[in-house]
Amino acid sequence: MRPHNKKYSALIASDWNECLAPCGPFDFISFCYPQFATRLKTIFKQYTGNIISLSQAIRQIQDFLPVPTTKKQMDTYLAESFATYKGVPELIAWCQAHNILFMINTTGTMGYFQRIFANNLLPKVSAISAHPMIRYPKSDTDPPHVYDLFETTDKSKNTETAMKSFNLPSRKVIIMGDSGGDGPHFKWGAENGAFLIANMTKPSLRRYCEQSNITINNQLGPSYADGEARDAGKEMQVNFLDLIPVIEDILNR
Repeated sequence: MRPHNKKYSALIASDWNECLAPCGPFDFISFCYPQFATRLKTIFKQYTGNIISLSQAIRQIQDFLPVPTTKKQMDTYLAESFATYKGVPELIAWCQAHNILFMINTTGTMGYFQRIFANNLLPKVSAISAHPMIRYPKSDTDPPHVYDLFETTDKSKNTETAMKSFNLPSRKVIIMGDSGGDGPHFKWGAENGAFLIANMTKPSLRRYCEQSNITINNQLGPSYADGEARDAGKEMQVNFLDLIPVIEDILNR
């Protein structure tokens, strides 16, 4: 593997759905085909709860999805529904200004993020790891470093690949996640000395970490108990800029 010339001081590898943004990875499908909304929510809960694999989830969706989402459909969805938690765009911009490699590492689809960046809805991240179920032709607005993700375990593989490509030690890696689907990513981080941040912590992530003796280093936002419904109002009050002092401490260690 040839190292890149770009020098970064740290790497943040973060999940997206319900971690940086209050949406699910298949909401754009539900927007285009409302009749599938309930089925898609069930599939999302099953793979983030480690009941089925991501590849099984994708196969189920492909079985009933009539056609792939077009650019026009995706752009219409984003124009009406795109949102992040407070401070997320500003945190990404801050990382760019401080030479920190920000990597969105998610089970969401590549095409969703391609259109986000094409429409200037988010500062362009340095790297993206996402599922290629929906992928549009390559564009100049795409992140410069792209990694395909097919299973939740690929999050840790892609984070490790990026870390090694940019000659970063694992102690300078920060992993962010919210659910059990991030469990393998957290496990890799714990085994390699990365810093683990749980955002809007779901019981499935807490359970995975307890069973695997993983210590979550920092939590941001509400932490939900078993059976507790998400509190969208409380989540939208959380400010991700509050993580800056945490990140600065990691840079200095």
